[in-house]
Amino acid sequence: MGSSFSRSFTPHCSSKCAEQTTSTGTISRVDTSSNYVESVVCNENDLKDNEMKVFEIGNEGRVLLVKQKGQINAVGTKCTHYGAPLVSGALGDGRIRCPWHGACFNIKTGDIEDFPGFDSLPCYQVTISEKGEVKVRAKKSDLKTNKRVKDIETAPAACDGALVAIIGGGPSGATCAETLRSEGYQGRIVMVSREAYLPYDRIKVSKIGTVPNVESLQVRSQEYYQNANVDILKNTKAIKVEPQERLVHLSDGSTLRYNALYLATGSKPRKPEIEGINLENIFTVRDLEDSTNILKTLGENKDKNVVVLGLSFIGLETASSCNEKAKSITVIGKDFAPLGQIFGREIGESLRKLFEDKGVKFMFETTIIKCNGENGSIKSVELANGTTLPADMLILGVGTTFYTDFLTDSGIDLLPNGAVNVNDKLETNIKNIYAGGDIANAPVFAHDNKHINIGHVGLAQYHGRVAALNILKKETHLRTVPYFWTTLFGKSIRYAGCGKASSTIVDGDVAALKFVIFFFNESDKVIAVASCMRDPVVSQFGEFLYQGKSLYRKDLKDDLFAWTKNIN
Repeated sequence: MGSSFSRSFTPHCSSKCAEQTTSTGTISRVDTSSNYVESVVCNENDLKDNEMKVFEIGNEGRVLLVKQKGQINAVGTKCTHYGAPLVSGALGDGRIRCPWHGACFNIKTGDIEDFPGFDSLPCYQVTISEKGEVKVRAKKSDLKTNKRVKDIETAPAACDGALVAIIGGGPSGATCAETLRSEGYQGRIVMVSREAYLPYDRIKVSKIGTVPNVESLQVRSQEYYQNANVDILKNTKAIKVEPQERLVHLSDGSTLRYNALYLATGSKPRKPEIEGINLENIFTVRDLEDSTNILKTLGENKDKNVVVLGLSFIGLETASSCNEKAKSITVIGKDFAPLGQIFGREIGESLRKLFEDKGVKFMFETTIIKCNGENGSIKSVELANGTTLPADMLILGVGTTFYTDFLTDSGIDLLPNGAVNVNDKLETNIKNIYAGGDIANAPVFAHDNKHINIGHVGLAQYHGRVAALNILKKETHLRTVPYFWTTLFGKSIRYAGCGKASSTIVDGDVAALKFVIFFFNESDKVIAVASCMRDPVVSQFGEFLYQGKSLYRKDLKDDLFAWTKNIN
């Protein structure tokens, strides 16, 4: 239900009504019948322009009211991804950006416009009386769930012969399929997935806690895909693409003749060339089976010496989440500190202390040169600095390569590293073939539209949406603002922006991991902002960049955060 704004106000009342005193002292009549609640929640003067507030509605729940350009809209209160309070987020022009992970929602429709996450917000009807009383009507079930799945126009079982083939069953492919249906596509949709599962929340793979339940991680049920007439071919890979024939050859011997093709095959963890790297109990961290196998091998006895190779996000997240289940954890890498190349030495040292206080050990500026085994399983690792460490398990977090080998002879423009070149509509050099997610070498709006590969789930989903709209000839150009985050021992670090920094300004208490970092290029332009325990500044900067605005060192001279008042 869309929001409305009216100067007239006609009280709605059924036979089941009750008087209630609101927080503003007014008396409203609450519709307590059946599926809806309707109540005056405030006065229009209780909100300033460009302000968000949460109000109770008829003892049934809460709604988020947003006033912008004189209009009041009401939507759900929490981000549909992981439940962040949106009232603490960044209000941009017509949308709210989540303070935790950067997902964006339209304030008038509740629709999700940037990611991560799959669900939109419920959107509630608003009317305003001549006295300025703001009345909201909401479905009780929407107040309870705080989520809305966008309507899908279900295609008939016998379609018109048109087919969109989606190669990749991850978040990008799943978002593409959903967008196609919700935007009215009536042809066949076939998603080809190398995994044995329906699309699931891949973010949780490196945040290992307990053996994951597949159903709890799935983003949609089998029933949803059946109702949407989306065919998902599991345990299946694309092995060849013939653009002239519009054919995709699959590993089961079948072919798909497509009208449009979306390539979102993602990346695979890199295994370094180390003697003994194929011993048992050596793991990568990419998919659900990886997470399950690591947890099962760790067991419950806390008797395993675990070595993690890699000082970036995956390695550190894995070390953080496995720590309480291991006898010891040692993280090894060529960097001088955890995430040192990204955040610098000072913050890297604070992260090091955070880990060491939890018992995690580090070996910096070195790497593994040999894995030693016993009865086929790893037992120790030898380092370039001459150290030998006991290792009952080795977890690798040292980068990725792309699942694009099957495109080698297709005529699709590939980089030497296997990435797929695309334009700002995600179309390749071959008409009606699109690529997105990890494999796409795509323009990044926040980086002067320079082409970059970025592997992150939120961007992968955004690519899926943009590709679907362009497949439907609803011309949509990329407006990418990279947004990353990691959570390490309960400390969440967020980062929005892109580019190589030449200098920084740090505000806050770095030792306490409560800070904001401004990253500058050689022209003194702020190219990125990172923070820990200082929300929503990163989301505010993400929205600032999305609007095409620029920030320079001189703009921060008198007030580091004056620009935050200029994003709506």
